[in-house]
Amino acid sequence: MATLQQLLRPSCFASSSPRHSFTSLSQPQLQPRTVNSVTPKASIKNSSINRREFVAETAAAVSLSLSPLIAPVKPAKSEENLSQWARLYLPIDPGVVLLDIAFVPDDLNHGFLLGTRQTILETKDGGRTWAPRSIPSAEEEDFNYRFNSISFQGKEGWIVGKPAILLYTSDAGESWERIPLSAQLPGDMVYIKATGEKSAEMVTDEGAIYVTSNKGYNWKAAVQETVSATLNRTVSSGISGASYYTGTFNTVNRSPDGRYVAVSSRGNFYLTWEPGQPFWQPHNRAIARRIQNMGWRADGGLWLLVRGGGLFLSKGTGISEDFEEVPVQSRGFGILDVGYRSKEEAWAAGGSGVLLKTTNGGKTWTRDKAADNIAANLYSVKFINDKKGFVLGNDGVLLQYLG
Repeated sequence: MATLQQLLRPSCFASSSPRHSFTSLSQPQLQPRTVNSVTPKASIKNSSINRREFVAETAAAVSLSLSPLIAPVKPAKSEENLSQWARLYLPIDPGVVLLDIAFVPDDLNHGFLLGTRQTILETKDGGRTWAPRSIPSAEEEDFNYRFNSISFQGKEGWIVGKPAILLYTSDAGESWERIPLSAQLPGDMVYIKATGEKSAEMVTDEGAIYVTSNKGYNWKAAVQETVSATLNRTVSSGISGASYYTGTFNTVNRSPDGRYVAVSSRGNFYLTWEPGQPFWQPHNRAIARRIQNMGWRADGGLWLLVRGGGLFLSKGTGISEDFEEVPVQSRGFGILDVGYRSKEEAWAAGGSGVLLKTTNGGKTWTRDKAADNIAANLYSVKFINDKKGFVLGNDGVLLQYLG
C-alpha cells in the first residue's frame, strides 16, 4: 500500500513451541576346578598363612582358572549418529530461549547468539565458548528485549528485536549503533537479512517487507499492503480461515534467492511472496492438521511441518500446494524446524529433544538419540556452512554439529 512507504520515516540516526539398550552377555558354564589346598603347620599360632592370605590366594587362583573361559568385554558401541552433536553450556539464565545465530563471513570464528531476556552472546573461537556481550545502546531499564534475528554480509551486520529495535555494525560487531524506527511500523520485526553494502531486507510479523540501501536512513516498502489488508480485501479467494484475518505470522522463512514462505498464526493456511510481487499470495493447506512451520529445501522445494509431528515435502521445486508425507519417528512430539547441511543431508528438530536426520534429501529419516536426555524443545536448526551447524532450544540449550 502506498502509505506503508512512509511508515519508516527517513531520519538521521543516533546512537519471540520449544537410553541406551545393553545386550546381555551369556557366559559359558564354568567347570569345577581344584584350588591347591594349604597344609597347616602343627601350631596354628605359628601358621604362615592366615585367613586373609588364604582368600587372596584363592581369588588369584580362581581368576587364573576363568581367564581362558571369558573373553574380554568391549565397551558398548554407540550408534553411529550419536556422536554428531555436542551440547554447549552457556553463561545465561536457564529460562532463556535461543532464537538466532550468525557468524562474520570473513571470520567464521567470530559469531553472535541471540535470545530472549535481552540475550546477546559472542564467540571468537568458532562457537566452542560463548560470553555475554554488552551493547550499551540496547540496554534500557524500561525494556527487556527479545532479539529475534541477526544477519551479516562482510563486516556489516544487523540485529532486530522486540520491542522494536534495530542495531547495525560496520566493523564485524566490534561496535553497534542503534537505528531509530517509526512508532507506526506495522507489527514486530521478526527477520532481517543483510543483502549488500549498507543494504538489508526486514520483515515484520504482519507481512510488511522493507528494504534499505543506505544503512537504514531510508526504507522502501517491497509489498503494497499488509497481509491482513490483502486477505480481508480478497475474502472471496477461497482461502480457509482468511476472512477478516487480523492475526500475524507464526513463522517466516526466506530462500537464498529472496522468496518467502510464512505460516499464519493459527496454522490454517500459508502465504508466499517473491520479489516483484505487490502482495503476499495466500495458499490453502492440503493437510488436515494445522501447519507448524514451513521452509525451503536445498533443492528449492518446500518442506512443511504439521502439529503433532508430521513432515511433508512438496513435489518438485519452487512454490507448490502439492505435498506428500514422509514417515518420521518423532515419538509423538512435534517437529519444529528443518535445516539443510547439503542437498542430501538435513536435520529436523523438535519437542523433548527430538533430532532426525536424512541423507537422501528428505525421502527417509532416522532418529538421532543425541538429545534424548535433554529436557528441552529444540526450535531452530542453523547451518552456517557444511561444517558448522547449531541447534537452538529453550532453557539455553545449544547443540553444536561435530560432523
